[in-house]
Amino acid sequence: MSERHPIIAITGSSGAGTSTVTRTFQNIFRRENVTAGIIEGDSFHRYDRKEMKVKAAEAERAGNNNFSHFGAEANLFGEIENLFRTYSETGQGKCRKYLHNAEEAAPYKQEPGTFTAWEDLPQGTDMLFYEGLHGAVVTPEHNVAQYPDLLVGVVPVINLEWIQKLYRDKNMRGYSADAVTDTILRRMPDYVNYITPQFQHTHVNFQRVPIVDTSNPFVARDVPTADESMVVIRFAQPKGIDFQYLLNMINGSMMSRANTIVVPGGKMELAMQLIFTPFIWRMVERKKRVMN
Repeated sequence: MSERHPIIAITGSSGAGTSTVTRTFQNIFRRENVTAGIIEGDSFHRYDRKEMKVKAAEAERAGNNNFSHFGAEANLFGEIENLFRTYSETGQGKCRKYLHNAEEAAPYKQEPGTFTAWEDLPQGTDMLFYEGLHGAVVTPEHNVAQYPDLLVGVVPVINLEWIQKLYRDKNMRGYSADAVTDTILRRMPDYVNYITPQFQHTHVNFQRVPIVDTSNPFVARDVPTADESMVVIRFAQPKGIDFQYLLNMINGSMMSRANTIVVPGGKMELAMQLIFTPFIWRMVERKKRVMN
């Protein structure tokens, strides 16, 4: 953690909804005139798209049917840790982009599924913002979770997470339902070993819970809407959180535990705005105080 160079990390698995949280933070940054260095977790995969297919096939031939983007072998945990440590100390670091599609790849004149070259972060950022799979990962070799000043977990109940991934990958990326299901199954050991343990290190967790039947996510035709969901928001350290203010401001909210507030799904962005804007205010004020 660093008062001079704060870090915010959003962590959650593929299909969890971390991109929605990122948009909310970007709106806060824009409104509060905060310049953030934006880091995408996919840029710290070890292999590009073609290489990953080759490595997965090699692993399968060797008897490993669970090689996935969720695990240590396919990611650069050391580089994430080094970026966070370097940024917290100096406000600098190295980053790159993963080009998901043709639209993202066109400005770089590269193929989709490839990485750009490593380059320095922009000068003069107020804070670092990471969104991806491993913002709070801890292994015997690496401890990424020790550096962020604010760690946010995005954790839908598992059936909803699978529905969201199936819908996105089928409708936006052109995969078949069988291919997405195979991916989910292949990733399960790494999900258990590398994704879920992160949420014990997060400062705030957002878990969307559908209030419609999601018993069989593999035949669901639609993603439950925000109005068909509730969001459970858990604070690791509730001291300093004005729950009464949140209850008054968010219609339909309630407390379920002393450190947990539940809000209607359609109010999730409002809840994030109310919760995280003061966090960012405090980060900016601490930074100004120690820099002057």
